[in-house]
Amino acid sequence: MADNTTVNLRISGMSCASCAARVEKALSAVPGVTEATVNLTTETAQVSGDVNTDTLVRAVEDSGYGAQTTDNNSSSEDSDSARREEREAEQRALRRAFFWALTLTLPVFVLEMGGHLVPALHHWLNDLVGRQSLWLLQCALTTLVLFGPGRRFFRAGVPALWRLAPDMNSLVVVGTTAAWGYSLVATFSPEVLPDNAVNVYYEAAAVIVTLILLGRWMESRAKGRTNQAITRLVGLQARQARVMRNGEEVTLSLDEVEKGDTLVVRPGEKIPLDGELIDGHSYVDESMLTGEPLPVEKQSGDTVVGGTLNQNGTFTCRVTHVGRDTLLSQIIRMVENAQGSKLPIQTVVNKVTLWFVPAVMGAALLTLVIWLIVGPEPALTHALVAAVAVLIIACPCAMGLATPTSIMVATGRAAEMGILFRNGEALQALRNMDAIAFDKTGTLTRGEPQLTDLITAEGYERNTVLRWAAALEQRSEHPIASAILAEARKQQLSLPEASDFNALTGYGVEAQVDGHSVVIGASRLLDKHAKGGNPFAERAEEWAAEGKTPLYVLVDQEPAALIAVADTIKESTPDAIGFLHDEDFRVVMMTGDNRRTADAVGRQLNIDEVVADVLPEGKVKAIKALQQDGLKVAFVGDGINDAPALAQADLGIAMGTGTDVAIESADVVLVKGDLRGAANAIAVSRAALRNIKQNLFWAFAYNTALIPVAAGALYPAFGLQLSPVFAAGAMALSSVFVLGNALRLKRLPVAVVSKEP
Repeated sequence: MADNTTVNLRISGMSCASCAARVEKALSAVPGVTEATVNLTTETAQVSGDVNTDTLVRAVEDSGYGAQTTDNNSSSEDSDSARREEREAEQRALRRAFFWALTLTLPVFVLEMGGHLVPALHHWLNDLVGRQSLWLLQCALTTLVLFGPGRRFFRAGVPALWRLAPDMNSLVVVGTTAAWGYSLVATFSPEVLPDNAVNVYYEAAAVIVTLILLGRWMESRAKGRTNQAITRLVGLQARQARVMRNGEEVTLSLDEVEKGDTLVVRPGEKIPLDGELIDGHSYVDESMLTGEPLPVEKQSGDTVVGGTLNQNGTFTCRVTHVGRDTLLSQIIRMVENAQGSKLPIQTVVNKVTLWFVPAVMGAALLTLVIWLIVGPEPALTHALVAAVAVLIIACPCAMGLATPTSIMVATGRAAEMGILFRNGEALQALRNMDAIAFDKTGTLTRGEPQLTDLITAEGYERNTVLRWAAALEQRSEHPIASAILAEARKQQLSLPEASDFNALTGYGVEAQVDGHSVVIGASRLLDKHAKGGNPFAERAEEWAAEGKTPLYVLVDQEPAALIAVADTIKESTPDAIGFLHDEDFRVVMMTGDNRRTADAVGRQLNIDEVVADVLPEGKVKAIKALQQDGLKVAFVGDGINDAPALAQADLGIAMGTGTDVAIESADVVLVKGDLRGAANAIAVSRAALRNIKQNLFWAFAYNTALIPVAAGALYPAFGLQLSPVFAAGAMALSSVFVLGNALRLKRLPVAVVSKEP
């Protein structure tokens, strides 16, 4: 490996943020490594420096995880398919493990807790089959849960304990083993325990395993969706190309096409590779690149981009870039790199895990030793009861529930508002943003041209001119025609027939309508086709300054009307921008549109900063510049061209009305395409994080207060020793409290009420 190069690794076995931190620490400690970043969501690592790849793999394996190298230059469909199959297999395995655990746990839970809640049921079961038989059944079922579906926790958690680097798996192992082990003693050797301490806690061990398997399954599904953006981007590429070879047109795979080859592209086809037009004329839909809704006219000498869509007209082009040099390939790499550079947000639970388990185990061991020395007779039994009570009461159930329950309720409430959070990390990150950057077209605006204004010259009636213009545009292939036709349909106008239709290249279109010569086009149309002056010159300049496209309608060579067509601002946009300003966010707009139009929209919406005339790479650079200023940036977009920016931003928000690639690249999706959803998402994020902090505080406060009690702190003064029965009850109560607090989020009000326009 050469100096200052980057190696990509696929990491397996990570289950929480502390796992990612340990892998990163292990990689950073390898001599020659200058930088190492680990992404829990994508299960990848990027390592820069001058080291041997095998050394990196060994470092990861020595820390208890798996690693394998990936080809930095590979983006093959076979590789993507293999990764997808691995993720799907993992999801199926977790789903199967959860349902097996649930099936085995339900009888244990009903037998034990049902008896406590309904004394009559308890007595009936004891009389029917006997207490010992019930305990043996619970023992068998719980053992199957722990060492069947729950075996994965022991495989990861026990080695982590041996390495003195416990993780979330270790917490599960400690808690479940304490409850299960104590229950085994109570079942098979009850004579070693005091009479008042002969109880079983099988249900606690089984329920913990089942709940955490459910969480792991949901997490695996979220991880799988995260990587679909790359697959969809790869899917934009054409599979084959028509190439001129030796004067003949042949069909080749893209791998066989060389730089300098001549391609033939027909109407409705994807353009296979980047190139330069040699011959022909067409309109090309470049919305995947620029995000702009209007197809771009292409003539000889113009450049075309692979993956864009040819709308009408056949043309030939000379290939200028192939393979990894094409613009679409560069966009794919930008998304991959931006996703790989993101570090997972470490929650308080993950951080505390580093010291919590050793502290609890130390407290239990200390309790055992102290009571063996000073405890009442039988000292061993008393010490064992106290130590097990410490382990049971310190079971991570409340801490494990503190975050996911709040996330579950908050994301459910958000979904009712039309907001989809991909994972809890996105929910947590959103509240910390300092700046929010928006794509213009399809995000702040509707993303399609609309007729906004129409004024007529003296002697002409508005609807008459609109009828003639729409009749003419029915025959036109120009995208602006749809805006004029839509307005005529909205006014329910009947359209006359247009004859002698003719496209005036570079000027507009003309035809005979109701016995009149009607021409529609831009201002340069007047110099060649109009008689007299321009009565609309001042108004046309005003509209152009507002970012609108002015079009002239000539009737019998006289200027009869001026039409303005523009991509209009969504009704929800001003409310959303106003909320963000009230909350002290820096609001930025980024667009591939021209500076004049962008500035007009920026002034209208009171945008703090406008970045215009930028392609996908330019948006990424602009976001990086904001981040270098110390700002945490959220980006809101809807197009394929927004995918790199969505991935580069600290948080990506996609409009649900946009493309699949943008949605898959984002952390948050606004289903209704209503920007007020972004404001509501921020409100949900802030409320959820307050709720999580409350839950964690009470979960930790519970452990801090009750671990000393379980250890026997009250025994010398009051003769009170906390039985494991009450320890388990206290543990359950702490979980109930956390759940109840999280459920308050169901009543969370919206920040900005979304109204139908």
